[in-house]
Amino acid sequence: MKVEQIYTGCLAQGAYYIESQGEAVIIDPLREIKPYLLKAEKNGAKIKYVLETHFHADFVSGHVDLAQAAGAEIVFGAAAAPSFPAHLAQDGEVLKVGEVTFQVLHTPGHTPESVTYLLKDETGKDYALFTGDTLFIGDVGRPDLAAKSDLTQEELAGMLYDSLRNKIMPLDDDVLVYPAHGAGSACGKNMSKETFDTLGHQKQTNYALRADMTKAEFVQEVTDGLLPPPGYFPLNVQLNKQGYANIEQVLTNGLQPLSAQAFEAMVKETGALVLDTRKPTVFAAQHIPNSINIGIDGSFAPWVGELIPDIQQPIVFVSDEGREEEVVTRLARVGYDNTLGYLQGGLPAWTAAGKETASQSSISAQEFAQRLQESPALVVDVRKPGEFDAEHIEGALNVPLSNLNEHLPQIPKERTVYLHCAGGYRSMIAASILKARGFSNLVDVAGGYKAISETQIPRTAFVCPSSLK
Repeated sequence: MKVEQIYTGCLAQGAYYIESQGEAVIIDPLREIKPYLLKAEKNGAKIKYVLETHFHADFVSGHVDLAQAAGAEIVFGAAAAPSFPAHLAQDGEVLKVGEVTFQVLHTPGHTPESVTYLLKDETGKDYALFTGDTLFIGDVGRPDLAAKSDLTQEELAGMLYDSLRNKIMPLDDDVLVYPAHGAGSACGKNMSKETFDTLGHQKQTNYALRADMTKAEFVQEVTDGLLPPPGYFPLNVQLNKQGYANIEQVLTNGLQPLSAQAFEAMVKETGALVLDTRKPTVFAAQHIPNSINIGIDGSFAPWVGELIPDIQQPIVFVSDEGREEEVVTRLARVGYDNTLGYLQGGLPAWTAAGKETASQSSISAQEFAQRLQESPALVVDVRKPGEFDAEHIEGALNVPLSNLNEHLPQIPKERTVYLHCAGGYRSMIAASILKARGFSNLVDVAGGYKAISETQIPRTAFVCPSSLK
């Protein structure tokens, strides 16, 4: 038996490859399916099942394309109702793969159709649990993501309590727990940076698995402090439930090289958004006017999903040479399939064609602190509320990046606005969005609050008494 976790850090997502005696299963695969096919081919195995724990909200799964390419069967729990052929497994049903088996455990709560797969080894011993979003390391799945459900989050949380107590916690402590997500995912609140653990250790350390916890206490703790889910989540659920365009066609469409003239024409003809995926510092130095900077080296796909409301939005992009396929793939992972091409030759080709460029003012944390000493300033902190509450510049305005579009009227266009986040990634995204919305007096603080807090300027300098007045 071979069990391999395939973890994708930018999505904090875990897919799984399990193989026995020439047969394999893939659990919760990503959109791009070639790595799974190549792995099975290299091992001389045939993919028998594609097991889905639920309809994912934070990414588009590769189940449809993978099943078709591998001749495999898609498996969901009995409460799922996909629009494509799939086997809907009953609670307790056993799936045989080589010399091992998977027992399907219905574990509703995160969503009504959620299931957990219990892997038993060649001897029939319980070996591992593939819990999807039912049980994380250090947390459990949030109960407010069910699409078009008439169940309240409190009702779903109650179902999750029963699923954990009746289906998962009675299992032996040495059973391994393999979840679908780790720290950084919006599918839970307090996930650990660890990507797997033993069930026994989780019973000792996971707040949601306390032995003396009542259902009422569980519901209160699991639902307390939930932030609104990203807007693209319901759209991804529908794609996972109804099907989607073939990934190879999406790549073909998105990897069209466009000359500067063709790029500009495409934007005018289609209303395409210009997405600049280069590093924030490079974007600041020179970029196409009105382009939005979301760097490929950060949490790229989740921020695209947070900030571009329409997954059908036409997109053309600027990237570092050689990373074009990565950009299109990562967009497709969260359902943004309408990518129409990229700027061939990048910014040098754009400037060589005599096209207009823009830049974004960015100053060091030291210079920012000195400016605050000299005169009051309007500072906009785009970090999450929890980050802001922990420590911030006195008088700064907290406008989390995820809510920026809704709070534009709060930011006066006539004032010079200093923008910062934790390390500089999010503040440049914010600056590009504000600039595209007509804000012209923007200054980015490079290095963000981390760099600000490390300056030698006295802490009294970090006071912005003017606020919005």
